[in-house]
Formats: sequence, C-alpha cells, structure tokens
Amino acid sequence: MSARNSQAVRSAARDRLRAERERQAKKEKLKRQLIVAASIVGVLAAAGGAGYLIIHANKPDAWEAAKNAKLVQPSNTTGKDGTTVILGKADAKKTLKIYEDARCPICAQFEQAVGPTIENDLKNGKYKVEFIGATFVDRTIPGEGSRNALSALGAALNVSPDAFLAYKHELYSAKYHPAEADDKFKSDKYLIEVADQVPALKNNASFRKAVEDGTYDRWALEMSKKFDNNKDGIEGTPSFVMDGKKLSGANGKSVLMTVADYNAAIDTALAGK
Repeated sequence: MSARNSQAVRSAARDRLRAERERQAKKEKLKRQLIVAASIVGVLAAAGGAGYLIIHANKPDAWEAAKNAKLVQPSNTTGKDGTTVILGKADAKKTLKIYEDARCPICAQFEQAVGPTIENDLKNGKYKVEFIGATFVDRTIPGEGSRNALSALGAALNVSPDAFLAYKHELYSAKYHPAEADDKFKSDKYLIEVADQVPALKNNASFRKAVEDGTYDRWALEMSKKFDNNKDGIEGTPSFVMDGKKLSGANGKSVLMTVADYNAAIDTALAGK
C-alpha cells in the first residue's frame, strides 16, 4: 500500500470515528433532554394531582351539598318542608304512622309479610297511613343507600301515591332488597332498575331525571330529621304508632311481623283500646 493510500485510509477512519462520536454525543444529549422533560412532566402531574386531591378533599360530598340545596317538595306531600306523607282515603278516620328505613332488613321482612295487608286496608279505607322515612342505617353501617332510596321514593311520590307504594313494595321485596351491609341503594342505576318493575315509573323520563339529579335529596334529609326528632319515642324501624300509642305484639314488646299480630294490634288500636 502506498503512503498516500495509507494516509487516505487513516483519514477516512478518523472521519468515521469522529462522526460516530458526534452521533453518540447527540444521542446522549437527546436522552438527557427526554429524562429532564419527563421529570418536569412528572413534577407537574404530581403537583396537579396534589392540587386536585386538596380541592377534592375540601369539596363537600353530594349529601353535604344537599343540606344547602334548594328544597324541592314532591307532589302529594303537605306540612313543614313537605315531610307529611299521608296515604289512603282522605275520609278514613284514623291514621297509622309507619316509620321505616329503606336499608332496614326487618322493614323488608315486615313489608314482604304484611305490606299487601296494609295496601288492602288503605284501599278499603280502614285507616290512613303517614309514612316517616328514616336514614339511620347510613350512620350505623356507613353508606348512603337509605338517603338515596328515600330521595328516589320522593321522586315516585311526585308521580303518584300509588307509584310510591308500588315502588316501596319493590324496594323491600326479596328480589331487590340487599343485605343490610350491602349499600346497593346508593346506586341510582340500581334504584331505576327496581323502579322499572312499576308501570307508572318504567321509562318515566321525569322520574329517572329526578333520581339521577338528586332532585329530592334535600327533601330526604328533611324527612330524615323528622324521624330523628319524632315525638313518639321511636328509635328503630319498623315502628307503628296510632293515636300516640306504639303498636306492638301481644307481649307489648315484639315487632309486628305477621299478618295475625298486625291485624290484632290494628283492630285494638282502631277500637281505641
């Protein structure tokens, strides 16, 4: 190989080596830039996430917000804040107060056993019923199903008293009533699914909107206060009061869980005994 050719080869090799070094330097620089950029994005994301968490933590939940929301009273209600719900024929002489909580398992058992008897009594004008909705299970077993179901019942009552009774019957049914610890009624979707069993509520756009928008959430809270502040000495559900007297089984203590016990207690109360 001539000296000239050897020098040319060495020069070409140096050029290739320099080009490779420059390429590697650019690659390393780009890598460092990407790492820095990713770090900045991560910091910003973390800061933004922390800010979101702080804002979210300080934002009241839906039920806290409902306390200050506009009170919308369902149709077919009277009294302070629309919390007087009277069912049955207006000319029935006496009124039975029924205290119930939507998540209460004993209420569900009672409604499944005795509910049809009550509905029949109302149709026959034997007495009227004043419904008082409670939500204490939401405090005992933390959740929101009692309040959410009571709000949905308000939406049903706004349709009609019959729709309210039919919906209440379905909510307490063996098919749809969840275990006490299962806060299934917190789901608007589930409440609407149950409502689809009631002809007056199925595909009822205004009812559905009221449930999803929480139109009667504030009303549900006011109704719950009525239970909490009741003057009948009622602390649990289901409970029954007529003429200021609490109705119970023959022993004076047991809850009315059978049609026979219920009828006996009602007949005694109606007779003023």
